[in-house]
Amino acid sequence: MSQPSSVATGITGNAEYFQPRPRKPATNTLLKPHLEDDVLKMGGSAMESVSGVSSGRSTPVPVDAPPSVQASSSARRQIRAQQKQRIFPSIEYVDRVSHFDPTSDYRDFHGFFVLFWIGLAIMVLTTMLRNVKETGYPLSLRQWGLFTQNIWELGLVDGAMVASTALCLPLHKLYMSTGPFRWNRLGMAIQSIFQAGWLTLWVSWPFIRDWSWTAQVFFTLHLLTIFMKMHSYAFYNGHLSETRRRLNDLDNPDNASKDAAYKYPRRREEIPQSPTQERNPDSKAERLQALREDLAFELASPLGHVSYPENLTLANYVDFIFCPTLCYELEYPRTARVRWDQLFFKTLAVFGCIFLLTVTAEEFVIPILDESAIRLQDSANMSDFALIMGETVGRLLFPFMVIFLLVFLVIFEYVLGAFAELTRFADRQFYSDWWNSCDWLEFSREWNIPVHHFFRRHVYSASRGHMSRPVATVITFFISALAHELVMGCITRKFRGYGFFAMMLQMPIVMVQRSRFVRGRTLLNNVLFWCSMILGLSMMCALYVLV
Repeated sequence: MSQPSSVATGITGNAEYFQPRPRKPATNTLLKPHLEDDVLKMGGSAMESVSGVSSGRSTPVPVDAPPSVQASSSARRQIRAQQKQRIFPSIEYVDRVSHFDPTSDYRDFHGFFVLFWIGLAIMVLTTMLRNVKETGYPLSLRQWGLFTQNIWELGLVDGAMVASTALCLPLHKLYMSTGPFRWNRLGMAIQSIFQAGWLTLWVSWPFIRDWSWTAQVFFTLHLLTIFMKMHSYAFYNGHLSETRRRLNDLDNPDNASKDAAYKYPRRREEIPQSPTQERNPDSKAERLQALREDLAFELASPLGHVSYPENLTLANYVDFIFCPTLCYELEYPRTARVRWDQLFFKTLAVFGCIFLLTVTAEEFVIPILDESAIRLQDSANMSDFALIMGETVGRLLFPFMVIFLLVFLVIFEYVLGAFAELTRFADRQFYSDWWNSCDWLEFSREWNIPVHHFFRRHVYSASRGHMSRPVATVITFFISALAHELVMGCITRKFRGYGFFAMMLQMPIVMVQRSRFVRGRTLLNNVLFWCSMILGLSMMCALYVLV
């Protein structure tokens, strides 16, 4: 039997309305005319008595027939009445909403995802046909050679870069000592100096070796990812080393600190609290025991299978490097097995997206920039310059919208999904519904959840202990803006500050969008978000490449 539509509060004054069904019903009984309630309640003989004659389709049932025979005949007549053909079939009109209505509970729009890929396939096919007509070759190959430049050196240097972070493991063995190298004395300073030198060395390497921009972009993005992983691993384990030292000091409580246990900002909100949260110890002995439980609870993993320092092994560190997360935990939830078919499809999709990105750049971005560069050289005044830049930005709007969506898919759906499948990493919510964002602050939380977790845990929460919330928010945006400017500088070999300025400009824009004049206007804010997103991408490209 088909399931009825869900019911909700009416928007037209009625008490109820029907939500759209996820799928077409398995049977068409909902689409057929229904008998009136009073007719359905009547027996078969009563139906015939209304007209005074038999329908002519069945033999009349005698009045003295057994009740079972009368019931069967009545059921057949009701079914035939429902299936009766009419010249103008009746239509059931009820109070219900459309699929796109804001009050609708319908959320399955996977068909548009399929349409997106079909549209890209059509774009590639038409581009290939046009190129065959104009040049005799299906695709332009100007940028394809860049993928093979420095590829062996890139692989070796990238492996050395990742392997060099393993120095954190012996350093943490040093931080566990009771001497001056413990984490809260010299350990944190040693780790910070090591990370600063490490970042400076590897950021400078592609510039020194003069790599192609494709190799440099890949290396820089991977470099920033590994840097955040190394920082999270080092500082979280540093916190655990001090927590363990405090727990050991309580074996002789006379000279030990009795301050409350510091709980490191966790990546997941649903991690359970320590047992002492449920009781209020009164006596000194109870408070001491409660503090021991809090410290021991902080040293245990969220799932309760590993405790510090059991995690300080090379296997644990390598596992963390491959897991698609930037925030270190002692252990993560895992799936039961690796789905090798899904791993194959996601790996194939990565190369497919890179192919589409290259085709889009070759056919719809680079020719526009080449043409605009020549025109800018011949421009005589600022009005000509502004006109050329405006036209360039306008022509780049659609290509960069496609590029942005492809970059999102290749990173957050396919690359991270492939590593999650490979490592059996169970938490695969790498993004939320960022496309419904109403301001940039909401977008920054939902479009890149791993990075958002890292900044909230290691930048914002770490700053909140020393400064106010607005200042901590500014610092978080400042560091994020520096990282974006570094990526844009590696792509274009120009450090102009446009990306940094655009990132910092998001904060006053958020303040305007959350003011009482604009706040609550969901559709307007979402339109403004999408317009600023698409316009900002093409504008950044035009400024960095042409100016």
